[in-house]
Amino acid sequence: MLCVALSSCDKQSEDKLYHNPETSALTKVRNYGDDYLKSDVLVKFASVPDEQTLNSLSDRGVRSIRPLFNTMSGKEELMAKHGLDRWYVAELEEDAVFDDAVAYLCFSEAVSTVEYNAVSRLSEIETKFYPVEQEEAEAQTKAETPLPFNDKLLSMQWHYYNGGNPLFSRNVSANADINVKDVWETLGMGGDPDIIVAVVDEGVKYNHPDLKDNMWTNPGEIPGNYLDDDGNGYVDDYYGYNFVDGGSITWDKEGDTGHGTHCAGTIAAVNNNNIGVAGVAGGTGKSDGCRIMSCQIFSGEGAATSKTQAMAIKYAADMGASVISCSFGTTTPLASDDAYLNGGGSLMYDVIKYFEDPDRNCNPVTGGGIAVFTTGNESHNFAHYPGAMADIISVSAFGPDMLPTYYTNYGPGCNIAAPGGEMGQVSSTKSLVLSTVPKEVESNGHDGGLGSYDYGYMQGTSMACPHVSGVVALALSYAKKLGKKFTVQEFKNLVLSSTNDIDTKISTTEKKDYVDVPIKGTGYHYPASNPLKMAPFYHQVGTGAIDAWQLMMHIEGINTLVAKVGATSWLDLTEFFGTSSVSLTYLSVDVPEETVKSLGLQNIKASNARVYPAVPEEGYAYVQFGRLYLNPTKVGSGKITIRAIGGGDHLGGGSNPPGGMEMSQTISIISREVKSENGGWL
Repeated sequence: MLCVALSSCDKQSEDKLYHNPETSALTKVRNYGDDYLKSDVLVKFASVPDEQTLNSLSDRGVRSIRPLFNTMSGKEELMAKHGLDRWYVAELEEDAVFDDAVAYLCFSEAVSTVEYNAVSRLSEIETKFYPVEQEEAEAQTKAETPLPFNDKLLSMQWHYYNGGNPLFSRNVSANADINVKDVWETLGMGGDPDIIVAVVDEGVKYNHPDLKDNMWTNPGEIPGNYLDDDGNGYVDDYYGYNFVDGGSITWDKEGDTGHGTHCAGTIAAVNNNNIGVAGVAGGTGKSDGCRIMSCQIFSGEGAATSKTQAMAIKYAADMGASVISCSFGTTTPLASDDAYLNGGGSLMYDVIKYFEDPDRNCNPVTGGGIAVFTTGNESHNFAHYPGAMADIISVSAFGPDMLPTYYTNYGPGCNIAAPGGEMGQVSSTKSLVLSTVPKEVESNGHDGGLGSYDYGYMQGTSMACPHVSGVVALALSYAKKLGKKFTVQEFKNLVLSSTNDIDTKISTTEKKDYVDVPIKGTGYHYPASNPLKMAPFYHQVGTGAIDAWQLMMHIEGINTLVAKVGATSWLDLTEFFGTSSVSLTYLSVDVPEETVKSLGLQNIKASNARVYPAVPEEGYAYVQFGRLYLNPTKVGSGKITIRAIGGGDHLGGGSNPPGGMEMSQTISIISREVKSENGGWL
């Protein structure tokens, strides 16, 4: 029975409500904290409320209650499946006592969940960008290895391909990157326009010279006419939608930082267009990049709220996005138990499940979408929500030394790591992540003044998150090309298992040579002579560092072996040829020229008594006693095909005695500076 007002209930019930919150209706509140709006409250009903129920709750400071989400045609059943049709916004009177209004709503039997409209803010670490002059950057460095695209600043993006240039860090590691170069070059894969990535962030500068050709556009909307042409409930949502101010995307209001544009460039800046930077899934220069949808939840000095975040994610789902890249989180305390948070149907849980639902058919690979979040920048030993939720990919950050950054969150809830950049390794900005920025936005970095070019450096787990989002988009593109299908969970499993080892280096290293690195909450800084200890990060950064090449190989169904650069590796072939691999007769080892170049396979003596009928060509790898021997001289990736005889020492089909059957396996090889004892898998 609905209790319409506390005044109509007995004193005993009222005392229970106010004085015993742990056992009262107030347990319906799923989030608490100090940073939230007091103008409204988010309410989930047990069932879709009728007009009478809504009217009966207009008391105790509640002015009105209206649906939170627009209902798009054809989405009604999916909304009901995930309870989105039961989420409402209770707007409060200006003079309402907030706690009384929350208690009043909780006491209603019609209400199942209440949430504060919590505020999320971008951290200071990740809202400073440092402009770069194209001419200056081009003059300072060039790639040690030829890169597949002609983007002018690509050689400065160590986070894609790191050849070990000390310009980026005194302690640079040659494999501190996402290993995407050979995906672009060897596989010829750069993206797919049908794969849409929604950047849930500040507005993306959609006319940026390095982004405009990869921006998603709404085919049913006419930009700038102040009308809702396609009837989806949003006016002028041509490149996405501004959920803060309503209408068109903005990026140049006072207080904007360029954060959303920077994240978008990492995901899909246009590749091979002879300007600026490259994007992970930005194509190959043939209009084949993934598309960026801007879902704006930050504007100017305003912060994002639970309401705008949820509305933006639902919009991304309804308009066909396959990936959401969410470089935001909240420090508002939430239940640390996902079961508690999800059991009552938290708003973020419901809307992400809606986004992931395969019935959306947002792409032919998974049907549902993939959500990628940041872990946070507070140096906490746990991830922040929403990324902390167990079934969401959350991303920690490492620097050009392949070690966790001083600011990254780590520990429970942190699933995987990616480049985030880090000031303190060198006195310049080149150890940060380079991407697109809006020229109009004033830089508050060390250089000061207006950004004189459309590119700049930033750091943070916000920069790590779009690296994973871009790799996910690239992988969906590749799977689509190959006609592969996976469930959403299967695809997430592939992502989290496509990593390189970080822990081996963490266990033997400490960060050195710090410059101007603040110690949280003290006003002091780490001096160069006081290295940052890495021990707390051991086994606390998820499965390791995201590796784009390995993910593509997993999509193909090919496993990867890891070899150490500068050393002869003996790689066991048991998992490919069975337990009898040591006694098989091997016919040949086929190493394509691109693999030879990528791994730097030079001057390796070919010697294999078991190869039949002849040894492989000089300079290639070889097989002996069930092991693949090779000595890579460069960090890289490639494929090797090995042919063997199953059942005998010669092929059948000829004269007696009978021979065996030919069998072959294609193996993925990556070479790294550090190789863990388990071959790279964590």
